[in-house]
Amino acid sequence: MVGGGGAEQELSADNVKGIVLALLSSGFIGGSFIIKKKGLRRAAVASGIRAGVGGYSYLLEPLWWVGMITMIVGEVANFVAYAFAPAVLVTPLGALSIIVSAVLAHFILNERLHALGILGCVMCIAGSMVIVIHAPQEQEITSVKEIWIMATQPSFLLYVASVVLVVSVLVFHFSPLCGQSNVLVYTAICSLMGSLSVMSVKALGTSLKLTFEGKNQLVYPETWFFMLVVAICVLTQMNYLNKALDSFNTAIVSPIYYVMFTTLTILASIIMFKDWSGQSLGSITSEICGLIIVLSGTILLHVTKDYERIPQSRTGIYAPLSPSSTPRLNGELLRRIEDDARSPEDEEKALRRQEMY
Repeated sequence: MVGGGGAEQELSADNVKGIVLALLSSGFIGGSFIIKKKGLRRAAVASGIRAGVGGYSYLLEPLWWVGMITMIVGEVANFVAYAFAPAVLVTPLGALSIIVSAVLAHFILNERLHALGILGCVMCIAGSMVIVIHAPQEQEITSVKEIWIMATQPSFLLYVASVVLVVSVLVFHFSPLCGQSNVLVYTAICSLMGSLSVMSVKALGTSLKLTFEGKNQLVYPETWFFMLVVAICVLTQMNYLNKALDSFNTAIVSPIYYVMFTTLTILASIIMFKDWSGQSLGSITSEICGLIIVLSGTILLHVTKDYERIPQSRTGIYAPLSPSSTPRLNGELLRRIEDDARSPEDEEKALRRQEMY
């Protein structure tokens, strides 16, 4: 299976399918960040209540739905990718979505991408290539019951219990307290739930793949249980990702979310599916190095962004707003910004100032 001394593995046909689907998925998801961001802005101006402070008017905004459909297409491709390739391979390729998001944000949202940010993009691509070259082969699974055994092993149950506990504390204590001022709260919730959703997606995808091959897995209650877990985790991720995108700059949310999500998902996959079992030390080391390069690239994309303070606008209202400001005040300020802005550039600056705080 694996040569000694860290020899490179030949990619299987299933791994190649997983890679192609993962790359397509990242392109769609990266673009959806920008489209949804524009939709959230429009909804906030129209309704006066931002999603970041509890508003749901974005559900009536067509542009937000375009972004959501784009994300769904990407997630479907990602879903299928997990049915063919291990999470250790598929998840890090999500770095492409960060690159797409950063480049589009530079041109569409005026969130500047500097030279070091470009270096971060290159690092993400290079690290992903290293991971692809040394990716483990997917172990053969013949029934969803095999996955259920993996999901109920003590080590993974301990991981699940830890995730549920941490998410509960974040949602009920830290989210109301500092969710609007600390980007780690919302992104941590998304990432922790995301690691569980990927494991369930992997299980569900494999079940459907076996079903289409003639081995019906829909007769087993385990398949439907995994489907329920996927629904709960995805809905939770959507809710808190919307809050994060509306409360903070896209170039902050995307890299932090990716770093946390990727790390936790790979950890969960190693615990549940034993992805590194049978691999040589050299291959494992190469994968870890590739992952570190990818994560470093996403961090570089984050820290090199331009977050200068925007001068006072004609409204006479200064940033930052207090975290205790009411949702209606945020909405009224957005309306006044739209009414008083001298040019599209002035409006863009004022909206950017709101995002930063």
